[in-house]
Amino acid sequence: MSQQQHEAQAHPAETLYDGQWLRLKRRGHWEYAERSHGNGMAVIIIAVTPEDRVLFVEQFRVPLGKRTIEMPAGLVGDDHANDTLESAAHRELVEETGWEPARVEVLLVGPTSAGMSNERIAFVRASRLTRVGAGGGVDGEGITVHEVPRAQAPAWLMQKQAEGYELDLKLWAGLWMLERNPDGTPFKG
Repeated sequence: MSQQQHEAQAHPAETLYDGQWLRLKRRGHWEYAERSHGNGMAVIIIAVTPEDRVLFVEQFRVPLGKRTIEMPAGLVGDDHANDTLESAAHRELVEETGWEPARVEVLLVGPTSAGMSNERIAFVRASRLTRVGAGGGVDGEGITVHEVPRAQAPAWLMQKQAEGYELDLKLWAGLWMLERNPDGTPFKG
């Protein structure tokens, strides 16, 4: 058993701070964050319009002090009882981008930053999209929607980075899963 495993089993978790959205904990010498709202899960939505344009969202992120480019995403169960990964992905895609999926499929679930947080994220593929609104988010999120031709998406992202935007590294996993299933087999959507 490693020193970290021993400490985790030997010491109960101590709450250092309990906020509206995050809780800071310590177990032994290890400090980490937990989501204090919802169930500790988030979804990231991989979506392409009928015109084969990848959906990206841009917004200012306070912890970074910069605008970021991400795929649509959101928390599961934050303000919605009986929320599922699928229902959260459906809701967040509509709120953030104005596109409604006829189908959502959970592809993978795993930790976002295992050394710092207990948060897990689910990659969800949304398909058969229909435009139902303008998007932009809710409650002043200030989201800008970008619809980028699939073939140009990687170059567009690198141009945005050169312009000073922060890029969520999960973007590249999402781009990979536009064309493949998690096991590497081709996606035939």
